[in-house]
Amino acid sequence: IERDVAGHSWVFGFTLGWTTLAEVRGVFCEEGEINLFKTTDEPPGYAVEAYFEQIYLERLRADFVMTLEADQTTLAAMYDRGLRISQLGSGGKKIKLDPVDAGALAAHAVRSISYLPKARLDEALIAQRFGEPVRELTEPETGIVHWLYPERGLDIGRDSKGHVVMQYVDPADFDALLVPLEATAKGRERKDSRHP
Repeated sequence: IERDVAGHSWVFGFTLGWTTLAEVRGVFCEEGEINLFKTTDEPPGYAVEAYFEQIYLERLRADFVMTLEADQTTLAAMYDRGLRISQLGSGGKKIKLDPVDAGALAAHAVRSISYLPKARLDEALIAQRFGEPVRELTEPETGIVHWLYPERGLDIGRDSKGHVVMQYVDPADFDALLVPLEATAKGRERKDSRHP
């Protein structure tokens, strides 16, 4: 993880807030599956993601979820033009977009990246690679432990079997990851060895 002068994170060769979906497709040589999500909040919120399955980078296989930058007004209009709506277990909705809207999203920048490696990672390997987290939060229902690195814009969620999801955001956007976690998870502070 590196940062440019504007404070944007550079991850996997992509600059958050700058690299477009079209550029990601060029690197992955895949179109990805685009879905728009509507939350149960009042007023409802919208988010659009591009999902790339089984991508090989540096001989490692992983899935990627790219959340795209788009304002709520634009996404609400795309929702209204959607072709098919699916109900999610959370109560939210997933919408299959009109092809014209899906095509327009190619020019939108990637806001965050979720990296889902197929390999299982133990805590020692994560600590060796990333250092001790500043903070840990545990989801009571799932037991997933989140290792939080706010200064890097990184959240590493790991279950008891070693399955991992790494979420990358610009450090300025880290609260967007943290707030929903804090609402449900139990946490403890940890002193990062790099920050006495």
